[in-house]
Amino acid sequence: MTGRLRCVVLDCPDSRELARFYREMLGGEITAPDPGLAVGAGSAVLRDAHGPVLAFQDVADHRPPVWGAPEQQVLLDVRVPDPAAAHETVLALGAVPLGEGGGGEDAAGPLWRVYADPAGHPFRLMGD
Repeated sequence: MTGRLRCVVLDCPDSRELARFYREMLGGEITAPDPGLAVGAGSAVLRDAHGPVLAFQDVADHRPPVWGAPEQQVLLDVRVPDPAAAHETVLALGAVPLGEGGGGEDAAGPLWRVYADPAGHPFRLMGD
């Protein structure tokens, strides 16, 4: 082993706004700045007891990724106990639906749905 993953850092136009979006969806506590992760002014960090650390850093000329484009760089998978309720929650928080899939003819609905967060990063909600 060469090392351990400490956190995932997402560029965005407003780090605190995006941290609040993910806190509302995932829970946890926001710290800003967090010298332990070498992110300073213009950043926010979301920590919780159950998942990886997410950090957000302000980038003045941030360009959101384009879902499905070859240059897509990251997709966050989020497991949820009730996909229908989670769908309504993330829409209310400002997420934008991008697509769904994985459900067959016998399935009650899609196995997963992809959304863009307020800064345009894709994330996927999947049932437990």
